[in-house]
This record gives sequence, C-alpha cells and structure tokens, in this order.
Amino acid sequence: MSIQETKDFRKKVREEVLEVYPEKAKKNRSQHIAVKDSECAGCAVKSNSKTVPGIMTARGCAYAGAKGVVWGPVKDIVHISHGPVGCGYYSWGNRRNLAEGEIGVDNFVPFLFTSDFQESDIIYGGDKKLEKIIHEAVGLFPNAKGISVLSECPVGLIGDDIESVARRLSSEIELPIIPVRCEGFRGISQSLGHHIANDAIRDHLLGKGPGREVGPYDIGIIGDYNIGGDAWASKKLLEEIGLNVVNIWTGDSTLEMLQNGHLVKLNLIHCTRSMNYIVTHMENTYGTPWLEFNFFGPTKVKESLLKIAAQFDDIIMENAKKVIEKYEAQMAKVIEFYRPRLEGKKVMLYIGGLRPRHMIGSYEDLGMEVIGTGYEFAHNEDYERTIENLKDGTLIYDDVSAYEMEEFVKKLKPDLVGSGIKEKYVFEKMGLPFRQMHSWDYSGPYQGFEGFPIFARDMDAAINSPTWKSIKAPWTK
Repeated sequence: MSIQETKDFRKKVREEVLEVYPEKAKKNRSQHIAVKDSECAGCAVKSNSKTVPGIMTARGCAYAGAKGVVWGPVKDIVHISHGPVGCGYYSWGNRRNLAEGEIGVDNFVPFLFTSDFQESDIIYGGDKKLEKIIHEAVGLFPNAKGISVLSECPVGLIGDDIESVARRLSSEIELPIIPVRCEGFRGISQSLGHHIANDAIRDHLLGKGPGREVGPYDIGIIGDYNIGGDAWASKKLLEEIGLNVVNIWTGDSTLEMLQNGHLVKLNLIHCTRSMNYIVTHMENTYGTPWLEFNFFGPTKVKESLLKIAAQFDDIIMENAKKVIEKYEAQMAKVIEFYRPRLEGKKVMLYIGGLRPRHMIGSYEDLGMEVIGTGYEFAHNEDYERTIENLKDGTLIYDDVSAYEMEEFVKKLKPDLVGSGIKEKYVFEKMGLPFRQMHSWDYSGPYQGFEGFPIFARDMDAAINSPTWKSIKAPWTK
C-alpha cells in the first residue's frame, strides 16, 4: 500500500474500533487515539486525563508509581508498604530491579515489608502498628540506612498521620524515615506517584547527606531502574568514554546517592516521565544541569554518546568517538545476522515510561517498523515528542483499553506485540509473538552496545520461533 492508502486504512480501523462505544464514551476515546498525518494539524493525542469508568486499561496507581518505580529499587533502605497486604504483595519483585549487595544486609530490594492492615487498623488507626514495625525492621536489619513509609489507599482514607510518626521515630532511632504520601487513589495514574516520590526525595534527602568533592567528569544517571541490568550497561559505557558515574537513581541506588544527587557536573536522565521533576529542581536550586539520553539501539547510542561528550572537553569527545568506532563492527555483525530475519516485520507497542518513544530506533536498526505505539500514563509533551519519531500512518493511542488494543491488533495484524504482563498471555493465545517490554521478559539488558545484541536475539526468538506453527490466530481460521 502507498503511504496515503496506509493512512486511510488505519483511520478507518480507528473509526471501526470506536464505533462500539456509546456516543459520550466514543467522543472521549476519540481524543486519545490518532493516526499520524503530517498534513493534519489536529492529530494530537489527549493524555493525562481520567480513564472512562468501565473501560478496562492497563494503568497503575500513585502507589505503583512511587513504590514500584521510584523507591523500590533503592537497595539499602527498608521500604514499608503501609496498608493491607495486597498492594505490597502485588508490587513485590515484578520489576526485576537488579542490585548488588548481600540480601538482607545491605540490599533489601528483593524483600517485601508490609504493615498488613486488618479491620481493627481501619477502625482504630495504624499509627501504633507503624511505630512497632519500624522498630522491628531496625532490630532485624541494623545495616539499613533508612526507612521509607509508602502509604496505601486506606491510610489516606482514615487519616493516619504517617508524617508525625516518621518525624518522631527518625529522631528516636537516628535514621531518616521518609513518609511518602502515595495513596493509590491520588491522581489519575502512576504518573502522580512518580511526582510524589520525587518530592519526598527532595524534601527529606536531597542535600542532606555527608557531601563530597565533585570531580570534573562526575555524572549521575537519573530515571533508570536497572531492569535486567540496564543501568549497569549504561554505566559501563559511560565510564568507558572517561566519565565517572557516581549516582544512579534509582536502580542499584543507595540512600547516599539520593542525598548527593546534585553533586555532579551533569545529570543524565533516561526516563523523563518519572524523574523530570527532580532534575529540574536540582538545576533550579543547585545549578546542576541535566540532559536526556537514549541508549536503545546503536543509532541512538551513538547520537547520545556524542551529545553527552559535547558537554565535556575534547578528551571525552575523542574517547567517545573511539568507543563508537570500537563497537561499530560488532553492531554491524549483529545487524547483518538479524536484519534479514526481521526486515519488514511490523511491531505494535504499548508500554509505560519513555519506551514507546525511545525503543523505536532499536526496531528500526533491525529493519522493523513500528506501526502503532502508545503510553499508559504519558503527558501531552510525551506524545508531541513521540510523533516526531513516527512515520505517517502510524497509529497512536493513549491509555488504550483491552478491547481497543485487541481490536487494533486483529485488524492491523502486526508480527510482534510489545507490552506488559497483563497483555502477554492474551496475545500469545491468539497466536501472536509477544515480548513483555516492561521488564524484558526475564532477559536483558537491552540498553547500550551490550544490550542491543540481546534485544535483537530476543525479538528474533519471539517472531521466528517454530512454536507459532502449532497455534493459529483466530482470524486465520
């Protein structure tokens, strides 16, 4: 099909999928779904608004954004999910935030701590119980550098004062205790949870540490949660060009890194959606500059390395060029092997964070085409920046419902779907190759020159697995 035919077809698909809704819901959802058309000034996508009741989506809550994303990967702090056991249990260990250290000694990432609210706690309040379990946690884990208290919905509904408990016990046990008021009902998605978590770091930790001297090449990585070792791959590459990574927020992170986040020459931010609040604060308050980078796929890695090196001196720039040249042949071999197997394959993405935009280059390096992409909890600026990276005719969807996603996939027939665990088994049962792109489907890393060969291998294994010959999608029967 020509580009115009492709655009027309996908616009028709959009209308067909929306047609099932009552008029009010249809009007609402139509604002969140578009087809990119360079001639169309009105193809912007509305986002960061409440989900229509009754339309099942894949969004998380404020607690998920604060605990599951920002705070959970900080390894030397005990993180207490304050409320009923379900929220903490559901968010336990599903993000694959890798962290170095001895488990239970200076690494508590694999653990779940919860106050396990019962009916009596709802009636009489949970403050006394919170005090008790903080004392228990400190007694059981004396090497913990601090404690975060992440409140769940009932805590906000009954009005428990976690701030006063934190102030009192912090003075008593001489450890930072950080109250994070992230009840799930706050806001409209996990995005507000990111903001709340950033504010808690700002108010209780940033600038309150022991401090240190700042070297000429000291940098921090912000908004990388070390999924499958991503932050380690990025750190390795940045240090290879001569920079000194002293902080990572918050993958494989420590309390001291959060305290000293402003004490660098430059902060490099990976996920601007979850951490732009704190890097903006550090720039405005401490004068610490920041720069966004993208290490997905060799094309974007090269662009980002040169952009980063340009912030430093000629030594770093020369190092960056040498490192790029060093890996060029290796990346060419990866592409030479996998591109003939993946050339022309079509992909539909529906992910969180910055992946719907950042990962396009990885697929394009392998000759694949992203025909649909969207975010679970993006803001308008995310779509504005994403549309620039898309071809005309690409379907764009915000906070897409289960029904919409399934129908789009049936009608557009992609060769691969990349989304989350909620969608994984739906599409695999339909006979479609799928990759869980929130936590790399137990693989990784996917970032940097180290991660790209793993990414290429996994996409090839998903699409070209002989198992798909044993199952047929419903529309082929």
